[in-house]
Amino acid sequence: MDFVLVHGTTQSPAGWDRVAKLLRAAGHRAIAVDLLTPSDLPVEGYAQHARDQYDGERPVVVAHSGAGVLLPSIAEALDARAMVWVAAYIPDFAGGRSLRDEVPALFAPEWIGVDPTADPAKASEFLFHDCDPETEHLALDSLRLFSPAVLAAHHAGPAPEIPSTVLVPTRDRTLKPEWMRQAARERLGVTAIGIDAGHCPHMSRPAEVAAILTGRG
Repeated sequence: MDFVLVHGTTQSPAGWDRVAKLLRAAGHRAIAVDLLTPSDLPVEGYAQHARDQYDGERPVVVAHSGAGVLLPSIAEALDARAMVWVAAYIPDFAGGRSLRDEVPALFAPEWIGVDPTADPAKASEFLFHDCDPETEHLALDSLRLFSPAVLAAHHAGPAPEIPSTVLVPTRDRTLKPEWMRQAARERLGVTAIGIDAGHCPHMSRPAEVAAILTGRG
């Protein structure tokens, strides 16, 4: 099986290295795409940018955090067999609200306005607080800002008819776990899978994430 791994707003594709290594060891392909471009693109542009980096067929597309805005378009562009939302924003398909519209309900108040890419201490506090020292070092090395205007402003269309799995870290200090669980039910019609981790379980719990992705979690 192929897995296309999509980084979020505060990490480079290197954030997926541990999960990708485990997926490959289990006999799967894992491609961590890089969405960063010299200039901002529309949602469809980022979907094509991901398409240009993938040469397979019908992957499982996995997105983290703010990349949930782009996940439906990327999944459709790649003719994905499934979408996986990892601590990710789930768009308001029916109501048409943007991520910016949902900030008060979605984010922990202490997280609003924090730029972890400019402050390693804040990154450790909010993103990597559940990591052991070695993992925290690797995680800090993966920090990179990806924040095109479209992530905050995009209004989603209808939900794609692609099966979804939602992973909700129960100790997330950025996105509210209860918000993600409710959005999974109401917007995707699925029950979220809880994982005992902070906002980046692909860093702190890579084996658990890989097991869930391959259907053994």
